Amino acid sequence: MTDATSSTGAGGTGASTPLAADPGAGTDASNDTTTVSDRTAAALALAENQPGRPFWARLDNPFTVGLLLTLGGLVALLLGIALANISTILVYIGLAAFAALGLDPVIKWLGRHGVKRGWAIAILFLGFAIIGAGLLWLVVPTLVDQISAFVTGIPDTIDNFEKSDFYSWLEGIFGPGLTTLVNDLEKFITDPANIAAISGGLLKVGAGIATAVSGALIVVVLTLYFVASLPAIKDSLMQFAPARRRPGVRAMTDQITDSVGGYLMGMVILAFFNSVIATLLHAVLQLPYPLLMGVLAFSITIIPLIGPVLYWIVATVIALFTSPIAALIFAICYLIYIQIEAYVLTPKVMNRAIEIPGSLVVIGALIGGTLLGFIGALVAIPVTASILLIIKQVFFKKQDAKV
Repeated sequence: MTDATSSTGAGGTGASTPLAADPGAGTDASNDTTTVSDRTAAALALAENQPGRPFWARLDNPFTVGLLLTLGGLVALLLGIALANISTILVYIGLAAFAALGLDPVIKWLGRHGVKRGWAIAILFLGFAIIGAGLLWLVVPTLVDQISAFVTGIPDTIDNFEKSDFYSWLEGIFGPGLTTLVNDLEKFITDPANIAAISGGLLKVGAGIATAVSGALIVVVLTLYFVASLPAIKDSLMQFAPARRRPGVRAMTDQITDSVGGYLMGMVILAFFNSVIATLLHAVLQLPYPLLMGVLAFSITIIPLIGPVLYWIVATVIALFTSPIAALIFAICYLIYIQIEAYVLTPKVMNRAIEIPGSLVVIGALIGGTLLGFIGALVAIPVTASILLIIKQVFFKKQDAKV
């Protein structure tokens, strides 16, 4: 009994020894577990609050997320409405900026001949004012008379066209329905009510003319300011680039502005040549309204590549109503001039501008014309040239550096 008791006591003592040690060991393990969990929670909180984590990814409230998304959509909608309302002003600013870039090469040329920039701007705008006054005094009255004669002479022109041999040839192909079509077209054109309906009424026409005149004045004033402050504008834009990259950005900016300016000036010069050739051809061939057709030629051919071809088609069709022989001669002569312009004049005039593939010219003109009409087609070419130059100077150089 004594041995059993002693052995039991010894066993109890032996069993109680680990039990006496377990609470202490359990207390230390509990403290270690608490410390690890606290550290894990702190690490998770730090990871959630890292600056690189998007703000919306930390939002766990669906209402807050929906509210923020709705407010963002409303802000985008308001910005779109605001841009739509000021679209006309943005067009004026864009035209003035492109006009300033087009005039800058002339001002730099005067500067290279010892004329200060302020005096060069004054001389340039004074010359434009004199030319404008001369056009108003000499050309505009004659142009108005020719437009009036053209509108009032439409019935006689159609009657003479119906009596021509060319019309008889067409009637033999298309049948008597051609006469009915021409007569209906004549009635429609000579009816003032139809013209007013097409143009939206006299009040809308008057408002359109007033808007065009005021817009032209705004563009002229903005152009004057942009031309005067063009160097300062370039310096201000340079501040957005990092200091180490400013020399390269400035060189590329100067190249873009010089290229766009040369392109715009080249378009004006080529359009002037087209206008002179068209006026001389109409005068020599005794086609009606030579001055009116010259102004129309300048307005259409200022669009490169597309303009001359478009004017060639329009002027030839109009000349057919007067004389098929004269129209044929005009078509041949003007087509020869288009080839001379494409292979001789354009390379010499556009020697300072960036070369643009013909396909990009057509695509840019179509996109610009679809978005902003005639003005968009006119501005799309310099924009295309700028984008192409940026791609060549930035993207292609980065790709070439990857060896």
